[in-house]
Amino acid sequence: MNSNKYLTISALNKYIKSKFEVDEHLTDVYLKGEVSNFKAHSSGHLYFSLKDESSRINAVMFKFKASNLGFMPTDGMKVLVRGKISVYEATGNYQIYVEEMIEDGLGKLFLAFEQLKKKLLEQGLFDDNIKKPIPKIPCKIGVITAPTGAVIRDILTTVERRWPFCDVILFPTLVQGENAAEDIARNIKRAEDSDIDVLIVGRGGGSIEDLWAFNEEVVARAIFDAKIPIISAVGHETDITIADLVADLRAPTPTAAAEMAVPSLFEMKKQLINNQVRLNEYMRKRLSYLDMLICKLRASYVLKKPMVLYETKLEKLGLINEKLNNYMKDKFNVLETNLAQNTEKLIILNPMETVKRGYAIVKLDDNVVSSIQNISKQDNINVELKDGIILGKVTDIKGGNLND
Repeated sequence: MNSNKYLTISALNKYIKSKFEVDEHLTDVYLKGEVSNFKAHSSGHLYFSLKDESSRINAVMFKFKASNLGFMPTDGMKVLVRGKISVYEATGNYQIYVEEMIEDGLGKLFLAFEQLKKKLLEQGLFDDNIKKPIPKIPCKIGVITAPTGAVIRDILTTVERRWPFCDVILFPTLVQGENAAEDIARNIKRAEDSDIDVLIVGRGGGSIEDLWAFNEEVVARAIFDAKIPIISAVGHETDITIADLVADLRAPTPTAAAEMAVPSLFEMKKQLINNQVRLNEYMRKRLSYLDMLICKLRASYVLKKPMVLYETKLEKLGLINEKLNNYMKDKFNVLETNLAQNTEKLIILNPMETVKRGYAIVKLDDNVVSSIQNISKQDNINVELKDGIILGKVTDIKGGNLND
Protein backbone atom coordinates (compact mmCIF):
# COMPACT_ATOMS: atom_id res chain seq x y z
CA MET A 1 0.00 0.00 0.00
CA ASN A 2 1.19 3.50 -0.84
CA SER A 3 1.53 5.40 2.49
CA ASN A 4 1.55 8.76 0.67
CA LYS A 5 -2.23 8.48 0.26
CA TYR A 6 -2.82 8.60 4.02
CA LEU A 7 -3.35 11.91 5.85
CA THR A 8 -2.37 12.75 9.38
CA ILE A 9 -5.14 13.55 11.83
CA SER A 10 -3.80 17.13 12.13
CA ALA A 11 -3.87 17.59 8.37
CA LEU A 12 -7.45 16.36 8.17
CA ASN A 13 -8.65 18.58 11.01
CA LYS A 14 -6.82 21.58 9.51
CA TYR A 15 -8.48 20.89 6.15
CA ILE A 16 -11.94 20.59 7.71
CA LYS A 17 -11.37 23.82 9.66
CA SER A 18 -10.43 25.67 6.46
CA LYS A 19 -13.73 24.56 4.93
CA PHE A 20 -15.65 26.01 7.86
CA GLU A 21 -13.81 29.32 7.67
CA VAL A 22 -14.54 29.97 3.99
CA ASP A 23 -18.25 29.12 4.22
CA GLU A 24 -20.06 32.46 4.48
CA HIS A 25 -23.01 30.74 6.15
CA LEU A 26 -20.78 29.70 9.06
CA THR A 27 -18.72 32.86 9.58
CA ASP A 28 -21.62 34.94 10.93
CA VAL A 29 -24.18 32.74 12.67
CA TYR A 30 -27.14 33.73 14.91
CA LEU A 31 -28.31 31.05 17.36
CA LYS A 32 -30.77 30.85 20.22
CA GLY A 33 -30.72 28.19 22.88
CA GLU A 34 -30.36 27.24 26.51
CA VAL A 35 -27.07 27.51 28.39
CA SER A 36 -25.77 24.29 29.97
CA ASN A 37 -22.49 23.06 31.47
CA PHE A 38 -21.49 26.71 31.98
CA LYS A 39 -17.97 27.38 33.30
CA ALA A 40 -16.27 30.75 33.82
CA HIS A 41 -12.53 30.06 33.63
CA SER A 42 -10.05 31.98 35.76
CA SER A 43 -8.55 33.32 32.51
CA GLY A 44 -11.82 35.18 31.86
CA HIS A 45 -12.94 32.87 29.04
CA LEU A 46 -16.45 31.38 29.18
CA TYR A 47 -17.08 27.73 28.20
CA PHE A 48 -20.58 26.26 27.86
CA SER A 49 -23.00 24.42 25.63
CA LEU A 50 -26.08 25.66 23.81
CA LYS A 51 -28.97 23.22 23.47
CA ASP A 52 -32.52 22.99 22.30
CA GLU A 53 -35.02 20.12 22.54
CA SER A 54 -32.96 17.71 20.42
CA SER A 55 -29.43 19.01 19.82
CA ARG A 56 -26.52 20.79 21.42
CA ILE A 57 -23.33 22.61 20.33
CA ASN A 58 -20.24 23.51 22.31
CA ALA A 59 -19.55 27.24 22.71
CA VAL A 60 -16.66 29.43 23.88
CA MET A 61 -16.60 33.18 24.50
CA PHE A 62 -13.12 34.63 24.95
CA LYS A 63 -12.28 37.17 27.62
CA PHE A 64 -12.08 40.24 25.37
CA LYS A 65 -15.65 39.53 24.18
CA ALA A 66 -17.01 38.34 27.52
CA SER A 67 -15.85 41.54 29.23
CA ASN A 68 -18.61 43.42 27.36
CA LEU A 69 -21.43 41.26 28.75
CA GLY A 70 -23.84 43.05 31.05
CA PHE A 71 -24.75 39.81 32.82
CA MET A 72 -23.26 36.46 33.89
CA PRO A 73 -24.80 33.46 32.07
CA THR A 74 -26.06 30.54 34.14
CA ASP A 75 -27.23 27.02 33.34
CA GLY A 76 -30.79 27.01 32.07
CA MET A 77 -30.69 30.64 30.86
CA LYS A 78 -32.24 31.29 27.46
CA VAL A 79 -29.85 33.36 25.31
CA LEU A 80 -29.34 34.73 21.82
CA VAL A 81 -25.79 34.56 20.48
CA ARG A 82 -23.89 35.65 17.40
CA GLY A 83 -20.57 34.16 16.37
CA LYS A 84 -18.75 31.93 13.92
CA ILE A 85 -18.53 28.15 13.59
CA SER A 86 -15.04 26.68 13.45
CA VAL A 87 -13.13 23.51 14.30
CA TYR A 88 -10.91 23.02 17.34
CA GLU A 89 -8.08 21.14 15.66
CA ALA A 90 -6.80 19.40 18.78
CA THR A 91 -10.02 17.37 19.19
CA GLY A 92 -11.65 17.70 15.79
CA ASN A 93 -14.82 19.08 17.40
CA TYR A 94 -16.63 21.99 15.86
CA GLN A 95 -18.04 24.74 18.11
CA ILE A 96 -19.37 28.26 18.01
CA TYR A 97 -17.03 31.09 18.97
CA VAL A 98 -19.41 33.62 20.52
CA GLU A 99 -18.87 37.31 19.88
CA GLU A 100 -22.15 38.70 21.25
CA MET A 101 -24.71 37.28 23.68
CA ILE A 102 -27.93 38.66 25.16
CA GLU A 103 -30.71 37.19 27.20
CA ASP A 104 -33.57 35.88 25.11
CA GLY A 105 -36.53 38.23 25.28
CA LEU A 106 -34.35 41.17 24.32
CA GLY A 107 -34.02 39.81 20.81
CA LYS A 108 -36.30 42.36 19.14
CA LEU A 109 -34.45 45.29 20.67
CA PHE A 110 -31.12 43.78 19.79
CA LEU A 111 -32.21 43.23 16.18
CA ALA A 112 -33.52 46.80 15.93
CA PHE A 113 -30.24 48.05 17.35
CA GLU A 114 -28.20 46.08 14.80
CA GLN A 115 -30.37 47.19 11.89
CA LEU A 116 -30.14 50.90 12.79
CA LYS A 117 -26.43 50.55 13.50
CA LYS A 118 -25.85 49.04 10.06
CA LYS A 119 -27.97 51.72 8.35
CA LEU A 120 -26.20 54.67 10.03
CA LEU A 121 -22.80 53.06 9.51
CA GLU A 122 -23.44 52.84 5.76
CA GLN A 123 -24.57 56.49 5.73
CA GLY A 124 -21.31 57.60 7.37
CA LEU A 125 -22.69 58.83 10.69
CA PHE A 126 -19.98 56.99 12.62
CA ASP A 127 -17.00 58.16 10.54
CA ASP A 128 -14.08 59.35 12.65
CA ASN A 129 -12.96 61.93 10.10
CA ILE A 130 -16.12 64.04 10.60
CA LYS A 131 -16.08 64.06 14.38
CA LYS A 132 -15.56 67.52 15.89
CA PRO A 133 -12.70 68.15 18.32
CA ILE A 134 -13.50 68.89 21.94
CA PRO A 135 -12.27 72.40 22.98
CA LYS A 136 -9.32 72.29 25.35
CA ILE A 137 -10.51 75.12 27.61
CA PRO A 138 -14.31 75.60 27.45
CA CYS A 139 -16.06 78.52 29.13
CA LYS A 140 -19.58 77.06 29.09
CA ILE A 141 -20.72 73.43 29.16
CA GLY A 142 -24.24 72.17 28.43
CA VAL A 143 -25.62 68.99 30.00
CA ILE A 144 -28.62 67.10 28.67
CA THR A 145 -29.85 64.68 31.34
CA ALA A 146 -32.47 64.28 34.04
CA PRO A 147 -32.59 67.25 36.46
CA THR A 148 -32.28 64.96 39.48
CA GLY A 149 -30.03 62.00 40.09
CA ALA A 150 -26.37 61.09 40.26
CA VAL A 151 -25.47 62.12 36.68
CA ILE A 152 -25.85 65.88 37.05
CA ARG A 153 -24.38 65.80 40.57
CA ASP A 154 -21.30 63.90 39.39
CA ILE A 155 -20.78 66.29 36.45
CA LEU A 156 -21.17 69.43 38.58
CA THR A 157 -18.82 68.08 41.26
CA THR A 158 -16.20 67.06 38.71
CA VAL A 159 -16.28 70.39 36.85
CA GLU A 160 -16.06 72.35 40.12
CA ARG A 161 -13.09 70.27 41.23
CA ARG A 162 -11.17 70.33 37.96
CA TRP A 163 -12.03 73.70 36.36
CA PRO A 164 -14.21 75.97 38.53
CA PHE A 165 -14.05 78.81 36.00
CA CYS A 166 -16.49 77.01 33.68
CA ASP A 167 -20.27 77.52 33.73
CA VAL A 168 -22.54 74.46 33.51
CA ILE A 169 -25.99 74.83 31.96
CA LEU A 170 -28.48 72.01 32.55
CA PHE A 171 -31.15 71.23 29.96
CA PRO A 172 -33.63 69.09 31.97
CA THR A 173 -34.57 66.15 29.78
CA LEU A 174 -36.50 62.90 29.83
CA VAL A 175 -33.95 60.12 29.55
CA GLN A 176 -36.25 57.09 29.34
CA GLY A 177 -39.80 56.36 28.41
CA GLU A 178 -42.07 56.85 25.43
CA ASN A 179 -41.29 60.53 24.69
CA ALA A 180 -37.66 60.56 25.83
CA ALA A 181 -36.03 60.32 22.39
CA GLU A 182 -37.92 63.35 21.01
CA ASP A 183 -37.15 65.33 24.18
CA ILE A 184 -33.44 64.56 23.93
CA ALA A 185 -33.36 65.62 20.27
CA ARG A 186 -35.31 68.82 21.01
CA ASN A 187 -32.94 69.82 23.82
CA ILE A 188 -29.88 69.21 21.64
CA LYS A 189 -31.26 71.83 19.25
CA ARG A 190 -31.99 74.17 22.20
CA ALA A 191 -28.43 73.80 23.43
CA GLU A 192 -27.08 74.98 20.09
CA ASP A 193 -28.79 78.35 20.64
CA SER A 194 -27.24 78.81 24.09
CA ASP A 195 -23.68 79.72 23.08
CA ILE A 196 -22.07 76.72 24.75
CA ASP A 197 -18.66 75.24 23.86
CA VAL A 198 -19.36 71.55 24.41
CA LEU A 199 -22.44 69.45 25.21
CA ILE A 200 -22.65 66.34 27.39
CA VAL A 201 -25.58 64.01 26.62
CA GLY A 202 -26.13 61.16 29.05
CA ARG A 203 -27.80 59.26 31.84
CA GLY A 204 -26.92 56.64 34.44
CA GLY A 205 -26.89 52.88 33.98
CA GLY A 206 -29.88 50.64 33.43
CA SER A 207 -31.27 47.84 31.34
CA ILE A 208 -31.32 47.95 27.56
CA GLU A 209 -34.94 49.08 27.76
CA ASP A 210 -33.99 51.93 30.11
CA LEU A 211 -31.29 53.13 27.71
CA TRP A 212 -33.33 52.62 24.56
CA ALA A 213 -34.09 56.34 23.97
CA PHE A 214 -30.39 56.76 23.12
CA ASN A 215 -30.73 54.08 20.43
CA GLU A 216 -33.45 55.96 18.53
CA GLU A 217 -32.66 57.39 15.08
CA VAL A 218 -34.08 60.83 15.96
CA VAL A 219 -31.43 61.20 18.69
CA ALA A 220 -28.69 59.95 16.38
CA ARG A 221 -29.67 62.50 13.70
CA ALA A 222 -29.80 65.34 16.23
CA ILE A 223 -26.30 64.50 17.50
CA PHE A 224 -24.95 64.18 13.97
CA ASP A 225 -26.50 67.47 12.79
CA ALA A 226 -25.33 69.45 15.84
CA LYS A 227 -22.73 72.15 15.16
CA ILE A 228 -21.28 71.94 18.67
CA PRO A 229 -19.12 68.99 19.79
CA ILE A 230 -21.00 66.39 21.81
CA ILE A 231 -19.74 63.94 24.43
CA SER A 232 -21.96 60.89 24.99
CA ALA A 233 -22.08 59.40 28.50
CA VAL A 234 -24.85 56.83 28.51
CA GLY A 235 -25.00 54.02 31.05
CA HIS A 236 -22.01 52.08 32.30
CA GLU A 237 -18.75 51.43 30.48
CA THR A 238 -20.03 48.16 29.02
CA ASP A 239 -23.18 49.76 27.61
CA ILE A 240 -22.87 50.81 23.96
CA THR A 241 -25.65 52.88 22.37
CA ILE A 242 -26.18 54.44 18.95
CA ALA A 243 -25.66 57.85 20.60
CA ASP A 244 -22.18 56.73 21.71
CA LEU A 245 -21.27 55.78 18.14
CA VAL A 246 -22.51 59.04 16.56
CA ALA A 247 -21.16 61.41 19.23
CA ASP A 248 -17.85 63.19 18.72
CA LEU A 249 -16.49 61.52 21.85
CA ARG A 250 -17.74 58.65 23.99
CA ALA A 251 -17.21 58.66 27.76
CA PRO A 252 -17.54 55.47 29.84
CA THR A 253 -19.31 57.34 32.68
CA PRO A 254 -20.80 60.82 33.32
CA THR A 255 -17.86 61.62 35.61
CA ALA A 256 -15.45 60.68 32.83
CA ALA A 257 -17.44 62.89 30.43
CA ALA A 258 -16.90 65.90 32.72
CA GLU A 259 -13.19 65.06 32.93
CA MET A 260 -13.00 64.93 29.14
CA ALA A 261 -14.88 68.23 28.80
CA VAL A 262 -12.68 70.41 31.04
CA PRO A 263 -8.97 70.55 31.80
CA SER A 264 -7.54 69.90 35.24
CA LEU A 265 -6.57 73.03 37.14
CA PHE A 266 -3.94 71.01 38.99
CA GLU A 267 -2.50 69.67 35.74
CA MET A 268 -2.55 73.14 34.16
CA LYS A 269 -0.63 74.57 37.12
CA LYS A 270 1.80 71.67 36.96
CA GLN A 271 2.29 72.24 33.25
CA LEU A 272 2.86 75.97 33.77
CA ILE A 273 5.46 75.24 36.44
CA ASN A 274 7.19 72.75 34.14
CA ASN A 275 7.14 75.27 31.29
CA GLN A 276 8.55 77.96 33.62
CA VAL A 277 11.37 75.63 34.70
CA ARG A 278 12.14 74.72 31.09
CA LEU A 279 12.04 78.39 30.03
CA ASN A 280 14.34 79.41 32.87
CA GLU A 281 16.75 76.63 31.98
CA TYR A 282 16.70 77.66 28.34
CA MET A 283 17.33 81.32 29.23
CA ARG A 284 20.15 80.33 31.59
CA LYS A 285 21.85 78.30 28.87
CA ARG A 286 21.27 81.03 26.30
CA LEU A 287 22.70 83.75 28.55
CA SER A 288 25.65 81.53 29.41
CA TYR A 289 26.36 81.00 25.73
CA LEU A 290 26.09 84.73 24.95
CA ASP A 291 28.36 85.55 27.91
CA MET A 292 30.94 83.09 26.61
CA LEU A 293 30.64 84.59 23.14
CA ILE A 294 31.19 88.13 24.50
CA CYS A 295 34.26 86.99 26.48
CA LYS A 296 35.62 85.34 23.37
CA LEU A 297 35.12 88.52 21.34
CA ARG A 298 36.69 90.67 24.03
CA ALA A 299 39.76 88.44 24.06
CA SER A 300 40.10 88.49 20.28
CA TYR A 301 43.26 90.02 18.77
CA VAL A 302 41.26 92.38 16.54
CA LEU A 303 39.38 94.03 19.40
CA LYS A 304 42.53 94.35 21.48
CA LYS A 305 44.39 96.06 18.60
CA PRO A 306 41.75 97.41 16.23
CA MET A 307 44.34 99.50 14.30
CA VAL A 308 45.82 96.25 13.04
CA LEU A 309 42.64 95.62 11.10
CA TYR A 310 42.69 99.18 9.74
CA GLU A 311 46.37 99.00 8.80
CA THR A 312 45.85 95.71 7.02
CA LYS A 313 42.97 97.15 4.99
CA LEU A 314 44.98 100.32 4.29
CA GLU A 315 47.93 98.29 3.06
CA LYS A 316 45.67 96.27 0.85
CA LEU A 317 44.10 99.46 -0.51
CA GLY A 318 47.54 100.84 -1.31
CA LEU A 319 48.47 97.72 -3.26
CA ILE A 320 45.23 97.91 -5.20
CA ASN A 321 45.77 101.64 -5.93
CA GLU A 322 49.34 101.00 -7.16
CA LYS A 323 48.18 98.18 -9.33
CA LEU A 324 45.42 100.38 -10.75
CA ASN A 325 47.88 103.23 -11.55
CA ASN A 326 50.21 100.84 -13.36
CA TYR A 327 47.30 99.47 -15.31
CA MET A 328 46.15 102.98 -16.31
CA LYS A 329 49.67 103.97 -17.36
CA ASP A 330 50.00 100.91 -19.57
CA LYS A 331 46.57 101.49 -21.02
CA PHE A 332 47.37 105.18 -21.70
CA ASN A 333 50.66 104.31 -23.44
CA VAL A 334 48.88 101.85 -25.72
CA LEU A 335 46.21 104.42 -26.60
CA GLU A 336 48.84 107.11 -27.21
CA THR A 337 50.76 104.84 -29.58
CA ASN A 338 47.57 103.92 -31.44
CA LEU A 339 46.67 107.60 -31.76
CA ALA A 340 50.07 108.51 -33.24
CA GLN A 341 49.83 105.66 -35.74
CA ASN A 342 46.32 106.60 -36.81
CA THR A 343 47.28 110.29 -37.09
CA GLU A 344 50.15 109.40 -39.36
CA LYS A 345 47.85 107.36 -41.55
CA LEU A 346 45.38 110.25 -41.76
CA ILE A 347 48.09 112.63 -42.76
CA ILE A 348 49.22 110.29 -45.53
CA LEU A 349 45.67 109.91 -46.80
CA ASN A 350 44.84 113.66 -46.57
CA PRO A 351 44.40 114.97 -50.17
CA MET A 352 45.67 118.42 -49.14
CA GLU A 353 49.08 116.90 -48.55
CA THR A 354 49.07 115.85 -52.18
CA VAL A 355 48.06 119.38 -53.21
CA LYS A 356 51.03 120.80 -51.31
CA ARG A 357 53.33 118.78 -53.53
CA GLY A 358 52.09 120.63 -56.67
CA TYR A 359 48.91 118.77 -57.49
CA ALA A 360 45.41 120.30 -57.78
CA ILE A 361 41.87 119.14 -56.99
CA VAL A 362 39.18 119.80 -59.61
CA LYS A 363 35.61 120.14 -58.31
CA LEU A 364 32.32 120.56 -60.09
CA ASP A 365 29.51 121.76 -57.83
CA ASP A 366 31.53 120.72 -54.75
CA ASN A 367 32.04 117.22 -56.16
CA VAL A 368 35.56 116.04 -56.98
CA VAL A 369 36.05 115.40 -60.71
CA SER A 370 38.00 112.17 -61.08
CA SER A 371 37.16 111.37 -64.72
CA ILE A 372 36.37 113.25 -67.93
CA GLN A 373 33.12 111.29 -67.93
CA ASN A 374 31.97 113.49 -65.06
CA ILE A 375 32.40 116.85 -66.84
CA SER A 376 31.17 118.63 -69.98
CA LYS A 377 32.19 121.64 -72.00
CA GLN A 378 31.17 125.01 -70.63
CA ASP A 379 31.00 123.59 -67.05
CA ASN A 380 32.21 125.98 -64.41
CA ILE A 381 34.86 124.28 -62.30
CA ASN A 382 36.99 125.10 -59.26
CA VAL A 383 40.66 124.18 -59.23
CA GLU A 384 41.98 123.96 -55.65
CA LEU A 385 45.72 124.57 -55.17
CA LYS A 386 47.76 124.65 -52.01
CA ASP A 387 47.36 128.41 -51.62
CA GLY A 388 43.94 129.14 -53.25
CA ILE A 389 41.23 128.31 -55.76
CA ILE A 390 41.11 129.01 -59.53
CA LEU A 391 37.71 129.51 -61.09
CA GLY A 392 37.46 128.37 -64.72
CA LYS A 393 35.25 127.14 -67.53
CA VAL A 394 35.80 124.02 -69.60
CA THR A 395 36.47 124.90 -73.20
CA ASP A 396 37.66 121.56 -74.39
CA ILE A 397 37.98 117.95 -73.18
CA LYS A 398 40.68 115.58 -74.37
CA GLY A 399 40.71 111.93 -73.66
CA GLY A 400 43.65 109.66 -73.31
CA ASN A 401 45.61 107.66 -70.74
CA LEU A 402 48.03 109.82 -68.75
CA ASN A 403 50.35 106.87 -68.44
CA ASP A 404 50.64 106.46 -72.21
